[in-house]
Amino acid sequence: MTSRKVNRRRFVAGTAALSTALVAAPFVRGAYAAGKLSLGLWDHWVPGANKASEALIVEWAEKEKVDVTIDYITSQGSKLLLTTAAESQAKSGHDVLAFSTWLPSRYADQLVPMNDVVEPLIKQNGAVNGTVEYLGKVNGKWLAVPATIGSQMKGPCSRIDLMKQLAGIDVQAMYPAGAPPKADGWTLDTFLKAAEACQKGGHAFGIGLGTTSDSVDTAGAIFHSFGAQLVNAKGDITVKSDNVRKALDYYKRLMAFLPEDAPAWDDASNNKWLVSGRGALIMNPPSAWAVAKRDAPKVAEQLWTHGFPAGPAGRYGPFLPFFWGTWNFSKNQSAAKSLLTFLSQPAAVDKLVTASGGYDLPAFANLTTLKVWAEAEPPKGTLYHYPNPHNHSTLSIAAAPAPHRIAEQIYTQAIMTQMAARHGKGEAMDKTLDWAAKEIEGFSRN
Repeated sequence: MTSRKVNRRRFVAGTAALSTALVAAPFVRGAYAAGKLSLGLWDHWVPGANKASEALIVEWAEKEKVDVTIDYITSQGSKLLLTTAAESQAKSGHDVLAFSTWLPSRYADQLVPMNDVVEPLIKQNGAVNGTVEYLGKVNGKWLAVPATIGSQMKGPCSRIDLMKQLAGIDVQAMYPAGAPPKADGWTLDTFLKAAEACQKGGHAFGIGLGTTSDSVDTAGAIFHSFGAQLVNAKGDITVKSDNVRKALDYYKRLMAFLPEDAPAWDDASNNKWLVSGRGALIMNPPSAWAVAKRDAPKVAEQLWTHGFPAGPAGRYGPFLPFFWGTWNFSKNQSAAKSLLTFLSQPAAVDKLVTASGGYDLPAFANLTTLKVWAEAEPPKGTLYHYPNPHNHSTLSIAAAPAPHRIAEQIYTQAIMTQMAARHGKGEAMDKTLDWAAKEIEGFSRN
């Protein structure tokens, strides 16, 4: 954890002014706690991204006369998760803390409701996608504010040249920069044929079947594309449905064209597969492309980020949001809300997204067409469709719409990818379904 004590007067001289459409002061002035505010933010992997957030926070702090301490907490080694758990137990910690995907609901009874922040932001910045609402809002109460920093999509990143040469698919024509998709023919059947062609050509799709996030997110999108739910919104176990069977049958066919060690992949494996030049497609945010720019520029020049293929139940894209939350034991809740409102203004969001090289994704519909995605290169426009600007895909999270407590376990235990790997390796369908049902029954009782 990197801690920074920010001196407002010393730092502000080098900080550029930020104009905002909405003044964030009312929350502060209502109670004017002027004093101190401690922040625990996700430690960004992109060089310079932390500096951008720090500059914005210091600008706000100087204006509102609040002394701010910023801790940048890495997610490596589960340090962010451990920090959250420790603060919850101690009922002491940061006034504002970064909460990853499932954590707002886990700590719902200890978080300050944020309706008075989020609802005006939605009016100003447009609606949030369904996944953000599913994870961040419970019983009409916003548990936390959707965060730009750390939120990401995990759609396809394809090799333009290999997809064209081996599969006969022009991904740039299908998802043209600056224009709506022309992808009606981009279906799971087309995807399967392309996977076979690329595998036979020596450049297999880099799709993992391991137990970490990237593999789980892809599985979630494929299951959603078949309308396959392991648990429905009421909490009923629906593992043995026809749609789940169809999803597993599809995965079995797909698995024949994936790298042999795909069931053992972690979140670094697909990145390495693409950057090495071996892969024709992976499912990932712009992190792999960014590494390729540095380590394999010839590969980077051929990369294009685009939408997920459509299945019988629709076209889904994996979305993992971050949130900013405030504990109900925070002593400066008013200032926290003011800051979070400020960081969610379009001008601030633009600065944060640009600093991350287009990796970070705001949750709001009106903030999906920022310049950075249209202008990112090489090749120019490669990230245009990354934020789903034309709502071509339904943004989803694996295990939804199950109740959060159950869905989080399905996700973290990688039940979907384990099912796919078991059946793909030859286990009988009914045996795989029985195994999954027993696993879910087990943690549903806890």
